[in-house]
Amino acid sequence: MTSSTQENPLELFSEFLAEHGLRMTPQRRLILEVFLEHGGHLAAEELYDCVRQLDPSVGQATVYRTVKLLAESGLAKAVRFDEGVTRYEPKHGREHHDHLICVRCRRTEEILDERIEKLQEELARKLGFVLTGHKMDLYGICSKCRRKEQEKD
Repeated sequence: MTSSTQENPLELFSEFLAEHGLRMTPQRRLILEVFLEHGGHLAAEELYDCVRQLDPSVGQATVYRTVKLLAESGLAKAVRFDEGVTRYEPKHGREHHDHLICVRCRRTEEILDERIEKLQEELARKLGFVLTGHKMDLYGICSKCRRKEQEKD
């Protein structure tokens, strides 16, 4: 792959599809664009709803298959929080991060903090582990939901 291809998700996806005997269709292109614009933490059903607003002819199966292809190509990453739904976030060109998730509205914030990363590595080393990967999801109630709760009282 050329360096320009590595930086351009559309080119990366087109190349991945071609390598697998598939082609970049207008529907796949739209799904990729909507996915990247949204920024992540979308369930396939939510992505389908967003895509349908722009092109009602795109089928649900097309969205589901395309999301799977995005994950296989390395452009998307499946994330599973405690709600039992697989969500997808862009993976290409993004650093590792953890998540802070509101248990009420499901708002998800990405956390990137070097102190947390160092602490995790120190803990692993102290216990005789070499980290090969990790995932940290923190759950709580966001400020917006807390305000709503206070307004009810």
